[in-house]
Amino acid sequence: MPNITIDGKDYDVDSLPKEAKDQIASLQFVESELQRLNAQSAVLMTARAAYSRALGEIVNAAKDGAKTP
Repeated sequence: MPNITIDGKDYDVDSLPKEAKDQIASLQFVESELQRLNAQSAVLMTARAAYSRALGEIVNAAKDGAKTP
């Protein structure tokens, strides 16, 4: 029997009304989606940094190449 703590009180999930169980399921879904989105955000931020670094290298190489006689 899993328990849940709400406002500092422990409840047996199995003894809660269906509406409460539905809310728990919704909260669990939202939590998992937030975790997924946070992971996706981390991947995108890493990609952004890599693209920015690559762009800087290209621009610097082109600038250095333009100075070469």
